[in-house]
Amino acid sequence: MTNDHATPEGDTPRAEISLAAFQQLIRDMYLTKDVARGVDGTFMWLVEEIGELAAALRSGSHEDRLGEFADVLAWLTTIANVVGVDLSEAVIRKYGSGCPGCGRFVCTCSDSGKP
Repeated sequence: MTNDHATPEGDTPRAEISLAAFQQLIRDMYLTKDVARGVDGTFMWLVEEIGELAAALRSGSHEDRLGEFADVLAWLTTIANVVGVDLSEAVIRKYGSGCPGCGRFVCTCSDSGKP
């Protein structure tokens, strides 16, 4: 891990970030606004960002895609913060022991359905 992370008050971008640290970063930056907006309003922002990601995937540049993936992740994280879901816990519970369908770390589920 590099040591070029900014302090929470700083403006220097982070070189790398864990899921838990990202959730805390979004919480620190936006929680008051997010709680005031509520789950429904926040969900609508997520849906809008997913639409923008779809457009970037169809015809956007790599830079467009980077920005839209980040936006979708941020709005998903925002909803998790508003409803009190720890994303790290959710990911570990769902995927920490392998694929939820077949239980393997390299999925062997049929391609005809989602695992």
